[in-house]
Amino acid sequence: MTGTEQTPEPTGQVADAVKDNWVDTYAPQGLRPYLRLSRADRPIGSWLLLLPCWWGVLLAMVHDGEMRLFDLWIIVGCAIGAVLMRGAGCTWNDITDRDFDGRVERTASRPIPSGQVTVKQALAWAVLQCLISFAILITFPPMAILLGVIALIPVAIYPFAKRFTWWPQVFLGVAFNWGALLAWTAHTGSLSLPAVLLYLSGMAWTLFYDTIYAHQDTEDDALIGVKSTARLFAENTPRYLAWFMVLTVALMGMAVVAAAPDGEILQMVILLTGPWAMGWHLMWQLRRLKMDDNDRLLELFRSNRDAGLIPVLFFAASLFA
Repeated sequence: MTGTEQTPEPTGQVADAVKDNWVDTYAPQGLRPYLRLSRADRPIGSWLLLLPCWWGVLLAMVHDGEMRLFDLWIIVGCAIGAVLMRGAGCTWNDITDRDFDGRVERTASRPIPSGQVTVKQALAWAVLQCLISFAILITFPPMAILLGVIALIPVAIYPFAKRFTWWPQVFLGVAFNWGALLAWTAHTGSLSLPAVLLYLSGMAWTLFYDTIYAHQDTEDDALIGVKSTARLFAENTPRYLAWFMVLTVALMGMAVVAAAPDGEILQMVILLTGPWAMGWHLMWQLRRLKMDDNDRLLELFRSNRDAGLIPVLFFAASLFA
């Protein structure tokens, strides 16, 4: 994102939206405020919610040594559900944060503080997205359905976390990586150690990328009393990010070892290359980090789509080894 994108346009475009995004270019005028509530003009969040789902289902397929037609529906259903639940979560976040958002330069142009939609309209939009997501969820096995319902708890709590803890990114990690547990369980019918390790890996990754993201707002957050790991770590952020990077790679590697069948050497090499290569991407981000450059911070944050796709590609490739 360039510096010229920081000023909201008269059309209602949100300040940090992707330039020439489809919402502000092609979507019907009346639907645009609602799509902006769902961050459809900023798709990176949907990717970050989706990728742990794909890690989970692919590693479950490796663990069981079989691919079924239903796995394709898990992959597609998780993709649709990630867009919808990310949209519902962002809408809920904007409802709860409407007073804060109006006092922060980067978020003042969001639909609620800018007057594009009312709180009641936003709440109805959130409920609609949840209902459609639930219709997808009930096509999964019972244990996965239960996990999907439980996932609403951290989603509901997260917007309030920055008011009472310096670690709101932990709550985001709990919510955003739940799909690793759900998708694994949708394939296997039960929860087991590899899924939990994969989930913890995703939480470490969330701490990595969302701390980078939060550095965009440290000055405004300090003025209004909002807490974050970015404010907590301050100039020590690179050191903490390095630890989160190591945890991400180590925990994902442990998940691979726990999931992979014994004796499949080539498959194991391909699988372990996923977290190893992802670690190099995180290292690249760390080396390019400039905490006083908001354009760079947003660029690095968005690059985590590619970082998270790396294990997806290697996990998928290992199925054919």
